[in-house]
Amino acid sequence: MSGWQVMNSMTRDSSVRDHRLAPGTRRRVLSYAAAYKGLIAVFLGLTVIDSLLVVASPLLLQRLIDDGVIPGNAGLVIQLAVLVALIALADATLTLVERWFSSRIGEGLIYDLRTQVFGHVLRQPIAFFTRAQTGALVTRLNSDVIGAQQAFTSVLQNLVGNAISLVVIVVAMASLSWQLTLGALLLVPLFIVPARIIGRRLAGLTRRQMSLNAEMGAQMSERFNVAGALLVKLFGDPRREDAEYADHARGVRDVGVTLAVNRSVFFVALGLVASLATAMVYGFGGVMAVNGLLTVGTLLALAALLARLYAPLTALSNVRVDVMTALVSFERVFEVLDLKPLVEQKPDAVDIPDEPVRVEIDQVSFRYPSADEISLASLEGVASGDRKGSGDILHDITFDVVPGSMVALVGPSGAGKTTITSLVARLYDPTEGAIRVNGVDLRDATLTSLHDRVGVVTQEAHLFHDTLRANLLYAKPEATTAELEAALRAAQVWHLVESLPAGLDTVVGDRGHRLSGGEKQRFAIARLLLKGPGLVVLDEATAHLDSESEAAVQRALDAALADRTSIVIAHRLSTVRGADQILVVDDGRIVERGSHVQLLAQGGLYADLYRTQFAEQAVTAAQT
Repeated sequence: MSGWQVMNSMTRDSSVRDHRLAPGTRRRVLSYAAAYKGLIAVFLGLTVIDSLLVVASPLLLQRLIDDGVIPGNAGLVIQLAVLVALIALADATLTLVERWFSSRIGEGLIYDLRTQVFGHVLRQPIAFFTRAQTGALVTRLNSDVIGAQQAFTSVLQNLVGNAISLVVIVVAMASLSWQLTLGALLLVPLFIVPARIIGRRLAGLTRRQMSLNAEMGAQMSERFNVAGALLVKLFGDPRREDAEYADHARGVRDVGVTLAVNRSVFFVALGLVASLATAMVYGFGGVMAVNGLLTVGTLLALAALLARLYAPLTALSNVRVDVMTALVSFERVFEVLDLKPLVEQKPDAVDIPDEPVRVEIDQVSFRYPSADEISLASLEGVASGDRKGSGDILHDITFDVVPGSMVALVGPSGAGKTTITSLVARLYDPTEGAIRVNGVDLRDATLTSLHDRVGVVTQEAHLFHDTLRANLLYAKPEATTAELEAALRAAQVWHLVESLPAGLDTVVGDRGHRLSGGEKQRFAIARLLLKGPGLVVLDEATAHLDSESEAAVQRALDAALADRTSIVIAHRLSTVRGADQILVVDDGRIVERGSHVQLLAQGGLYADLYRTQFAEQAVTAAQT
């Protein structure tokens, strides 16, 4: 075991030693080992053989000196020297083979855990992502997963290898000279105690360094994306930003210097104690050799064995911390895997019939889940007092959308309109009541068939940092270039693609920020047209757009809604006057329903909203 490995072992956070693992953690860890039991068995076998070779060279050195060099037996010297070389070659080969098995087990485990956590996280409800810090999730996929795999590789290898090496070395030394062996063991406290003291200090400094690096990384992550950079440029003070980053960087620098000095002290102390032990062996052993109580070869063999004694001894003294560190990492991964998705597909789920879409919303009530149902406090980064669930957001919502018709949802902000469309897309399940598409309760439908039937365009169209082509193909991976062009033409945005030097292979930038709001909306509509769902859900798709962009997007929407069933949330009431049915939502209830003309005649909330918007538009027109 190298000095760096010893230091890493000694400097682990010792607080994990007394950590109480969740029930069943060890059993679950072993369940992951089952897939690699054959590889683990071979790996441990090789580790045992490699550990036994630790004493081979020193013992051969004894014979080489005592039976070969001193008597002048050149033939035996050559034979033993060749044997030492062959053992060194075998040891090197074993090390490489062990490394392959270790990597195969470790990387395989990392792959298993990462893919399982990634897929599980993506199946969490949207509310989960509104609470969890992205950086904390990434850490679970990286640092904690890597920490977990150490239970099968580094810890397993070190535990078995060091234990066998220590026993074999002590037995070999005792067989050569029990007196010198006892003296070497008496020096163990001089080796371990300073290492423990320095180790605790290094553990604290390492935690401080990780915390400062996390703060510095968080500042960079928030400032280096497009939205964060824009906010800094519009409201920030460059000098304040520079000063804050410099403070974080200065802390990392200072801790780094302290760590470097303490690590040097660790290695100096390690070397000093080893040198003292060597001096003891050569001093007392030399006197014994002079007095004929010990051969020269035995003295050299003892010195060689002594050099290999303290590293495994130190590592084993801290093995509980190493094992618990790996198990705690597993526990943190399991913590995420144990979050049960609120929306799951039943084993006996059925496909929604592929026919013109009819939607039935039957006495639906809904409340948002509590934080404890959908999130983990450890992923949220900051203390939160809003961990209780909401009260009912929707109350007894009932309406039908017949095939080919448009139903518009209007009402004040926060009334529950978006929540209704979220339930139709099955981002959540209703607390009470049912939502059926073509007669199938969404809780009984396959998620694939639901996604095929329902397409959504939100007011904030999101594009991945990739090409236009890749963003469109996300909806239909097998689409041809001709199909892409047809969708873009229908979405009134093909002319923009033609004007770009790279055309469809243009990279849109982080969140599509290289495009204007209207252009992003039209690309989102093109993506929806490419998918070709039977039900289109529009959530304020023309909000926050200027008049010219709104007109272009509205033309694209006309193409998207043609011959399709649609549910439309509209802020501008003028865009839904032609809806087959308008539902006025207020405080989670449908308070009015009817056509545009009927609702105006009723003189209720819809009429008030319409008159207010008409007056605002008249004032705006007069001012321009």
